[in-house]
Amino acid sequence: MQRLISRSLGPLALATSVATIVMGLWVTPPDVVQGDLARLLYIHPALAWVALYLSFGTATVASALYLWPRTRSMTADRIAEAAVEVSTLFIALTLITGSIWGRPTWGVWWVWDARLTSTAVLGVFMLGILALRRANDDPAVRAKRSAVLALLTALNVPIVHFSVLWWKTLHQGATVFTDNRDIKIHGSMAWTLLLSFIALSLVFSWMVRTRYRIATESQSQRDRALDDAVAQRRQEGAQ
Repeated sequence: MQRLISRSLGPLALATSVATIVMGLWVTPPDVVQGDLARLLYIHPALAWVALYLSFGTATVASALYLWPRTRSMTADRIAEAAVEVSTLFIALTLITGSIWGRPTWGVWWVWDARLTSTAVLGVFMLGILALRRANDDPAVRAKRSAVLALLTALNVPIVHFSVLWWKTLHQGATVFTDNRDIKIHGSMAWTLLLSFIALSLVFSWMVRTRYRIATESQSQRDRALDDAVAQRRQEGAQ
């Protein structure tokens, strides 16, 4: 069953992504106010969902599991590493698509808006985690330090989430999960938005699984190379 899910993950991610593109570009109507610009709604919120909650949430949980002695394992560290890398990519895409939307809406590519600024700060911290992982060759030290930084970085996620409520911001508020449960999107547009969340969640899962497999295979190759070097040294010493 697990092998079937692993094999079908990539095709499902591709199929739902293509369906989202078709629905977003040709099936759904343009918005009454924003016209075709509103079609970014079918990609930008889903990118933010993966970047802030799904992928970084996975990294946070995996980091916490590594720091907890009873659940500490290199499996948790590799999952955290993969999720951080994917989250960094999706944060960048979130900022790029937000800027594309902001240029015709606000008149500028970038403003020091609370939501935008806090998201950019989160992206900088993610780059810091990746840099920290490459600053130490000791796997245990590297995993522990990056896990601690990941948990500290997680404190910024609520700031990003509630920034549109805590400060006056140009970024619009929630469209679906509003405080009064008043959904502001309906019909084919709502279904396309839901499909985009499913598609990018599957893309995230496929990317993390692939990155985890690469990290595991790389570690196995290093272990075999070390074992071969030790065996060769012992053989030389016995001669």
